[in-house]
Amino acid sequence: MKILVADAFPPERLSDFQAIGLAVDSRPDVPAKEMAAAARDASILVVRSKQVAADVFEGAPALSLVVRAGAGVNTIDVAAASRRGVYVANCPGQNSIAVAELAIGLLVSLDRRIPDNVAQLRAGKWDKKGFSEAQGLFGRTLGVVGLGSIGREVVRRAQALGLRVVAWSRSLDEAEAKRLGVERAPDLLSVARAADFLSLHLALHKETRGIVSREVIGALRPGAALINTARAELVDEAALLEAVKGGRLRLGTDVFPGEPEKGKADFVSELAQLPGTYGTHHIGASTAQAQDAIARETVRIVASFVRTGEVPNCVNVARKTPARARLVVRHHDKVGVLAEVLGLVREAGINVEGMRNVVFENAQAASAAIDLGTVPGEELLARVRGSREVLFVDCFEL
Repeated sequence: MKILVADAFPPERLSDFQAIGLAVDSRPDVPAKEMAAAARDASILVVRSKQVAADVFEGAPALSLVVRAGAGVNTIDVAAASRRGVYVANCPGQNSIAVAELAIGLLVSLDRRIPDNVAQLRAGKWDKKGFSEAQGLFGRTLGVVGLGSIGREVVRRAQALGLRVVAWSRSLDEAEAKRLGVERAPDLLSVARAADFLSLHLALHKETRGIVSREVIGALRPGAALINTARAELVDEAALLEAVKGGRLRLGTDVFPGEPEKGKADFVSELAQLPGTYGTHHIGASTAQAQDAIARETVRIVASFVRTGEVPNCVNVARKTPARARLVVRHHDKVGVLAEVLGLVREAGINVEGMRNVVFENAQAASAAIDLGTVPGEELLARVRGSREVLFVDCFEL
């Protein structure tokens, strides 16, 4: 079985793939447009930030698993993977501390204007008077949008700095807010109105694209700062550019619209060049600690798939199938028993939506749970019960 690692990956973890028994093809520099050809005979694909488009799944018949060595899967055509029956998994939470550290670093930098201090010193200029005008962070309000693993790490660090934290997340209730020591806002607009700093920690999907709208940006008080270490597409780009250009809003961001795919490239961004913007090069997860944790989690996912067929952190297996009934068949553990049962189900015109067969000690008996798209009639149940190797049959609606 071949695994294609199409992004940079720690060499010691590549040897872990070999220890599993995989043939490793490490091609960190393969362009996204050549991914389909590169993955043609691969069973497993590992990527970090590269795009995995629909043509990859269409052109790689053996491909069974794609692992995003990171959290977000917006760079992968998950719908295309699902159509082809390909598992897509990610590594959530492994880079949380690294991203949180950068978010807090951008926050402090904006308040104390650290990059401008450095630039002036390198230019041979001293301006103690000008750079002494920082307001400070203690007692001010940080709005946190999204309370997944990264958002929670940001909350912990903000509280250590003495910031008041107001938070919003679709899943946040009063009990959890109290446990975390944050004030729960009813909606995103309310967070923006309360915040001196607004930090974004949402995954990108159709519901969150553009969620930081012109209205939300307008609700931020003049001189507030937006911290974005999540995805550029969460924010209304035109409204953000207008607010920063007009001096109403300061921006600390690790993500930009249209940022280069390659690690090194020319990149001209009007937003990045504004004096109110402090930008970094999409490096939130790029600490040695985070990369090793992500690599180890990637190996764990791949090993589980190879050894057991189970895929931890899978993002595209249906939480609820169209199954309407579960057929339970206890049977002798012999060749052809389940084939006979499934043949009877097929003859009845019923689709199997899921199945699990558990073998008992000594491999004399097993129990199969077969989820069916239609509730079977008594005739089918009688035919299954009539099989010589079937010990017991039961059925109940889901």
